[in-house]
Amino acid sequence: MPTPTSHRYPIGTPGQAWGEAERAQWRARQLRQRSHADDVLARIDALRTRLDVQTYGELRYGSGLHAEERFPLMGLRSRNWQRKLPSVLVTGGVHGYETSGVHGALRFLDAHAGDYAGRVNLLVVPCVSPWAYERIQRWNFDAIDPNRSFKDGSPAQESAALMRLVAQHQTQYGPFAAHIDLHETTDTDESEYRPAVAARDGKVFEPGSIPDGFYLVDDTENPQPAFQQAIIEAVSRVTHIAPADEKNEIIGSPVVAPGVIRYAMKQLGLCAGISGARYTTTTEVYPDSPRATPEQCIAAQVAAVCVAVEFVWGETK
Repeated sequence: MPTPTSHRYPIGTPGQAWGEAERAQWRARQLRQRSHADDVLARIDALRTRLDVQTYGELRYGSGLHAEERFPLMGLRSRNWQRKLPSVLVTGGVHGYETSGVHGALRFLDAHAGDYAGRVNLLVVPCVSPWAYERIQRWNFDAIDPNRSFKDGSPAQESAALMRLVAQHQTQYGPFAAHIDLHETTDTDESEYRPAVAARDGKVFEPGSIPDGFYLVDDTENPQPAFQQAIIEAVSRVTHIAPADEKNEIIGSPVVAPGVIRYAMKQLGLCAGISGARYTTTTEVYPDSPRATPEQCIAAQVAAVCVAVEFVWGETK
């Protein structure tokens, strides 16, 4: 586990929240490092013969010195949706830099979605934040964290578009039984993103720690311990589960079961709180662990989705 270090973030004045000039400085540092079209859209196109594909919105970013960029927002849905079956929502790439969430969702669709045809309805959004995916960045173009922005009047295009999709889908097809949101915790959370948050908000950076292993975030207002435990057990066969620290915490929250903490999802504006489903969770893998590989992280996400779907199907048989 890395030793946290404190340093002054290179943008902004200590104690002062960022304005547009600081956001522009931050944006200028974000370089395109990979292709959403090649990595995500091409794989979605390959699935069109098996799943219904929907463009549920479009991101538009850039003006002035920045050439406008447009990104289609894509979701994939089970063919022959049946209202009598339980429905599961899967989201990845809310934070674009969390690679295994995007590729875990895509691999699940390719390798396993067909296994659940006629048993469970699926709606999967593999990459909620394509601009951030290309920059390997947590925030969007406007230096906003989408995963704190799933609220009414959201300032994040990504969050607002996904909320509209989910609301429209529930109106047309009925409620979701479960929602699993795929994330990572990385070393850069401590070296880059937490210092950046402090600088952006005019606050003092307080060093923390990075958990070594997989863990889950349950909902404080709607805890589902059996659901979380089923996922932990399945993932433990793929990669290691994060231990509690000396305070019996993970990232500052009490551990309520091995590898499980709880957040107030709706209050914090988290993606996993948008559906109102009975069973919700946020996965967190640790790709920088010396005990895990990128392949294991993707496999862990796939295992988590599979057992979540199977759990819901078992509960409603």
